Amino acid sequence: MLKTSDPTELAAISKKMRRQVIEMITEAKSGHPGGSLSAVELLVTLYFDVMRHDPANPKWKDRDRFILSKGHACPILYSVMAECGYCPADQLNTLRKLGSIYQGHPDVRFMPVLEASTGSLGQGVSLAIGMALAAKLDKSPSRTYVVLGDGELQEGQIWEAAMFAGFRKVDNVVAIADNNGIQLDGFTKDIMDLEPLADKWRAFGWHVIEVNGHDIPALQKAFAEASSTSGKPTALIAHTVKGKGVSFMENNPKYHGQAPTLDEEKRALAELV
Repeated sequence: MLKTSDPTELAAISKKMRRQVIEMITEAKSGHPGGSLSAVELLVTLYFDVMRHDPANPKWKDRDRFILSKGHACPILYSVMAECGYCPADQLNTLRKLGSIYQGHPDVRFMPVLEASTGSLGQGVSLAIGMALAAKLDKSPSRTYVVLGDGELQEGQIWEAAMFAGFRKVDNVVAIADNNGIQLDGFTKDIMDLEPLADKWRAFGWHVIEVNGHDIPALQKAFAEASSTSGKPTALIAHTVKGKGVSFMENNPKYHGQAPTLDEEKRALAELV
């Protein structure tokens, strides 16, 4: 697999991943384009630069772990994992079809290379903290990264887990909030405002980093800061754009869970050349 710290190369991979996400969801005629597109640079930077992992040895004991808690954004996870060599790229367009390994939420029964089945919102951060704590007990260098939706942050379990990790000083876990401002029914600020979000994480004993979630060099710097932080877990608040990269999808709640039409696919792909 390609490993690179070159922001230009990571940006090129990100554009390719966006095209694949659009194609997959259009072919499936269902899915979640908005939140998949907002998380692209987060996953690309992690998988191709930051994380310690090996597609040839996917259950390597000391690998870093990745959990997509907002499991409905799985098209970007599948696309990135296929690009890395974990799963077949030529089957990506079977997304959500019967018998496909690429189900509508990540499912280890179909893809054993996944760390967990996810999509029941609120639970991923608990899984990630458990894995990180186990690594500390095993004296393993493994770190765990978990991507959360901002609508998901309205779940109570998130904050119970956050309280535990802060108290236990689980400093090898990074909770990444894909803070794109939109959830299923509209804008988060109108449904249940999360602000002051950074102060909430700090109150639970976390080190907080705020970053433009589409700025690859800024993400690289943020992940490096997280790795060098000891005694506290890190919450990375990534300010992102729902539907990023496709003009008519950006900041549009309609595309939280609506697949593009064939005409919209054509328009989107024309913007992602």
